[in-house]
Amino acid sequence: MMASNVNRAMLGGVSAALVLLGLYVGVLTVLSGWNFTICQFNEFWPFIVALASGFGIQVGLFLRLRQLTEIHHHTNHIVAASGTTSTVAMLACCTHYLANVLPVLGAVGLVSMVAQYQVQLLWIGLIFNAAGLAYITWQFSAAKRAFKEMHAC
Repeated sequence: MMASNVNRAMLGGVSAALVLLGLYVGVLTVLSGWNFTICQFNEFWPFIVALASGFGIQVGLFLRLRQLTEIHHHTNHIVAASGTTSTVAMLACCTHYLANVLPVLGAVGLVSMVAQYQVQLLWIGLIFNAAGLAYITWQFSAAKRAFKEMHAC
């Protein structure tokens, strides 16, 4: 049963990463076309893959943490991390693509800033992603320690 729970959590994490990559490719293709999507992915794939992988790991750990808390009935003692950090990270990653849409809305200054600081925004996204991973890992470790303490008596 435990292996099954771990497998479900891993599958959920892999699925989340793939959905995020699909969303990235889909949105970018709709906004700018397939050739631009391929060009941008080729240039920034380390950032994009790292962000999607980090998000997938967070989701997998979150699902496993939720399974632990449900199995051991101490959900009141554990605060589970949400996907907010990864969402912020992916938004920071993808904000430079707003350059294709925002001129229509008259936001030329923002478009210029986003385009100029594209790589820095990707790094900020990775930092937020790392912070989310650290948080969910800390929560997962706390849950495992609490479980061991509960069953040590």
